[in-house]
Amino acid sequence: MKVLVVMAHSRRDSLTGQIADAVAAGLADAGHEAEIADLYGEGFDPLVTPPDEPDWEREDKVYAESTQAEIARLQRNDGIILVFPIWWWSFPAIMKGWIDRVWNKDVAYGANTLNHKRALAIGLSASDAAQYAKRGYDTAIETQIVTGIFDFCGIPDGRLEYLHGSTDGGERAVEMIGEARELGKHFADGL
Repeated sequence: MKVLVVMAHSRRDSLTGQIADAVAAGLADAGHEAEIADLYGEGFDPLVTPPDEPDWEREDKVYAESTQAEIARLQRNDGIILVFPIWWWSFPAIMKGWIDRVWNKDVAYGANTLNHKRALAIGLSASDAAQYAKRGYDTAIETQIVTGIFDFCGIPDGRLEYLHGSTDGGERAVEMIGEARELGKHFADGL
């Protein structure tokens, strides 16, 4: 299986970057091919300008060249894994902009939906699970990503995994990297 691993953090050597690499290593352990998209490192522009606005009058809109390249990268993979720190109970803006521009009308919703078999969002959280559950942040974020994006775009098997304690450092960081490798290794189980 070919899997697109999309990373959103301004520092490639951050824990988020290490988690993306660990997921890719786990995919390789299981015999899959990972393609890493480092949105910050690649200088992705998250702004939706008129050439990338959805066209509700037609189904054959040709998006900007840079967006078409991202659409091609998305479509040449069978699965997708999003790796990001949770900022303000959501993705960093660059990842949201990537979804806004690339998962566009008649590419990911509308006349066409995505053909990915599985999607996984890995959110790095500074808090613990109890703090997220206390106010319902865990289910709110899951609804936004899994229902509002993955399900809406036709991905039949999407889920969100939290890696809590991302600012604890030390042994917790090592554990998270191990957990991420396991998530990659078992990403395609059952398909």
